[in-house]
Amino acid sequence: MNQARPHTTAAQALVTFIRDSIPLARTMGLELGSYDGEKLVLNCPLAPNVNDKGCAFGGSLTSLMTLACWGVVELALRQRGEDCDVYVGQSTVRYLDPVWGDFQAEAQPAEAASWEAFFATLSARSRARIAVSCQVPGEGGKPATTLEAQFVAKRRKTAAE
Repeated sequence: MNQARPHTTAAQALVTFIRDSIPLARTMGLELGSYDGEKLVLNCPLAPNVNDKGCAFGGSLTSLMTLACWGVVELALRQRGEDCDVYVGQSTVRYLDPVWGDFQAEAQPAEAASWEAFFATLSARSRARIAVSCQVPGEGGKPATTLEAQFVAKRRKTAAE
C-alpha cells in the first residue's frame, strides 16, 4: 500500500475543513499540493491574490503560509487523536522577492522542533508550543517569502471537566 495515501487523505480532509470554515481561504483558491506526514504544501492561484503591481499580495502570501503552518500542527494532533485548539503565538515574515505567478507554501516543523517534546508537554500540561517554518519558493530555488512561527496547541475541555 502506498504510504502517502493516508497522509494525503487526512490533508485533503483538512483543506476541505479550512475552505469550509475560513471564507478567506476559499476566496484565495487554496488547494492541497501535497503532504508526506511531515511537510504540508498548499497552493494558490495568482488571480484572486494579485496586488496593484500585478504580483502576489503580501497578505495572501502570509495567510497561505500561516494556514500551512497551522495545518502541519493540526494534522499531527489529529493523527494522534488529540482534540486541541491551535493558534499562532508569534510569527516573523520576510518578503524577499515578488511572486509573479501561482504560488505555494511549504510548511514543516522547524529544524530544532521536536514532536516528541511537544506531545510530552501537551500530555503533562494540556498545552504545548512548537516552532514551524514555511517558505514560498521563488526564482532560482530561493525563497520569495519565509515565515518562522510558534504555534500553540491547547486541549479543549470536555463536558466532564
